[in-house]
Amino acid sequence: MITEPTLNSTVSAELVVSTSDLASALPLDSSDAFPAVFATARLVALMEIASARLLRPCLAPGQLSVGVSVEITHSAPTPLGATVSATARYVGRDGKLFAFEVVASDAAGEVGRATHKRAIVDVERLQSSASRRIAAASNSQ
Repeated sequence: MITEPTLNSTVSAELVVSTSDLASALPLDSSDAFPAVFATARLVALMEIASARLLRPCLAPGQLSVGVSVEITHSAPTPLGATVSATARYVGRDGKLFAFEVVASDAAGEVGRATHKRAIVDVERLQSSASRRIAAASNSQ
């Protein structure tokens, strides 16, 4: 197991935009209106996946990486059926966090870019913490 990726190493992830990837699939009720193009939320997810793949060799059994921050620009729309690719580049550590620069594109060119930070966590500890947090909130009401 390595302790961190090689500086400037890259990994890509891609998907073909489906109906569930469209912004129009995101509304919570009928008053929410979004266009039928690739959703920013799905772009963030694709960028996270590419970044997480770079950290796979750093994970011990029982560990995963989790997103901590994303600063994104979604600069161009992508239609249903088009392929979007996100390439994450490892740019170094910020304390316990791993930092990435991610660029996404489709056949027509760049559609977005982001800076992204991830942490490596113990899965059981994270899930236990999440459960305790909600239980504490329920008990205080």
